[in-house]
Amino acid sequence: MQLIQNKVMNRYFNIIIEKDADGYLVASVPSLKGCHTQAKSYDELMARIKEAIELCLEMEKEEFETLEFIGFQRIAIQQ
Repeated sequence: MQLIQNKVMNRYFNIIIEKDADGYLVASVPSLKGCHTQAKSYDELMARIKEAIELCLEMEKEEFETLEFIGFQRIAIQQ
């Protein structure tokens, strides 16, 4: 008897996390259009962004490009 194993392939996504003026943590996934959520705590944010990613993947009909994380930079613009 031959056993067939289903391989589960993990997909990895970069997540940007910021804090808004009201103190909410806001997470977004640059490689998935419109994929973002917010929460008061980090743990809640991670659960919500995982759910948001899963929903976006269900809705995504086209292939998406996984971006390689390089770093981040903050820049000031005078207004």
